[in-house]
Amino acid sequence: MPPQTSQASFKFVVIGAGIAGLSAAIQLTRTGHQVTVLEASASPELHHGAGAGIQITPNAGRVLTRLSLGPFLKEYGVCPKAIVLRNYRTGDVIGKHSMELIESDHGLPFYTLRASHLAQRLLELATQHGATIRFGAVIESVSPAPDLNGPSSFVTLLGGEEVHGDVIIGADGIHSITRRFMTTRSAESEQLDSDQAPDEWETGEAAYRAVIPASALLSEPTLASFVQTPEVTCWIGPGKHAVGYCITGGQEYNIVLAHPDKGSRESWILKGSADIMRADFDGWDPCLAKILKFIQFTYDWKLVDRKPLKEWFHPSGHLILIGDACHPMLPHRAQGAAMAIEDAAVLGGLFAGAKSKDDIAGCAAAFQDLRSSRCAKAQQDSRKSRGFFQLPDGPHQVARDERLRDSFMSDEDRRQTFDYDADLEVDSWRARANK
Repeated sequence: MPPQTSQASFKFVVIGAGIAGLSAAIQLTRTGHQVTVLEASASPELHHGAGAGIQITPNAGRVLTRLSLGPFLKEYGVCPKAIVLRNYRTGDVIGKHSMELIESDHGLPFYTLRASHLAQRLLELATQHGATIRFGAVIESVSPAPDLNGPSSFVTLLGGEEVHGDVIIGADGIHSITRRFMTTRSAESEQLDSDQAPDEWETGEAAYRAVIPASALLSEPTLASFVQTPEVTCWIGPGKHAVGYCITGGQEYNIVLAHPDKGSRESWILKGSADIMRADFDGWDPCLAKILKFIQFTYDWKLVDRKPLKEWFHPSGHLILIGDACHPMLPHRAQGAAMAIEDAAVLGGLFAGAKSKDDIAGCAAAFQDLRSSRCAKAQQDSRKSRGFFQLPDGPHQVARDERLRDSFMSDEDRRQTFDYDADLEVDSWRARANK
């Protein structure tokens, strides 16, 4: 079904060319709006180059398929046959849960793929839809219009250039610059007070990330099955856990290892020591040890947790936050990218129904209303999963393992997560609003 075309055409300035920002650019341009995307990195390669595996569950796949990205997902993604939970020392299977019925139960497959491949495809699609993408655009300040009758909203770049628009979308991630200007005061004169900033705290945890050629695992007989029978494998142990799965159409193997932090930073591009990584997981499953021997270098990412942000939009409605800029979450439930993709679909659907600038503030408020509780739950579930996976050996761990033999996700949790339909959410909201 083709998207609804908006009766009013607005100018949007999107800050950030990650998955959230590019998804928003596509959703807005395809309904008739004008979009300029500003990205601080000098090039797509620098911005998307580090890469990492992500999981595209049916709720996100539903959105991407409607953007005609189904063939891309089939080419670059991998559909795991099962989620397998293993004992950290022996590698013995604690629980194995088939994913063969995901598509029939929830309408779309479960994919694993490289984040940089998705970002590159979104970049191409946003450009095809007419969005202007500017790399090397470093943000100095953000000035949302205080009301409809005053000057337009604008973003000031390093060097003084002003980029004007009707609405500014902050999609600039966990270290969002845009978030600092979510007040009614002038962005040039004063930023957000520290006591108003979203609460955050270090978890004491970091995550190694690495990608290995699948051919390396295939060369080792005891590891070949990790590629030949693709599964999401989780090794769970005291204070640590590891997750591995195939990406890039089965040509690469992605692995993430959560571990006690030793002074890393919250950065996707900070490199760690492969030798220290291997030492951290010494004594774990011999198969995991063999996988880690193939890693030449790794990234090491400090995990910082945050409370849900109370306000996702400027009071005027002319500045809206999406994705990690307003609901960053720990990676333990693999829903960060999915929530950003859903955000963009809801945002695009709401503004597709706008008739004039008078509707901007209402769209902003409806966006937070439709998305905040779902994203807050995803944040909370991610937080809980960390402790659940990393229990010390003992009676609680034994009880957990017994539970995991029977189920990885409850049927209700699976339905709430996988069956979500962003378009239907917007349609339902509009029907209620028009009563």
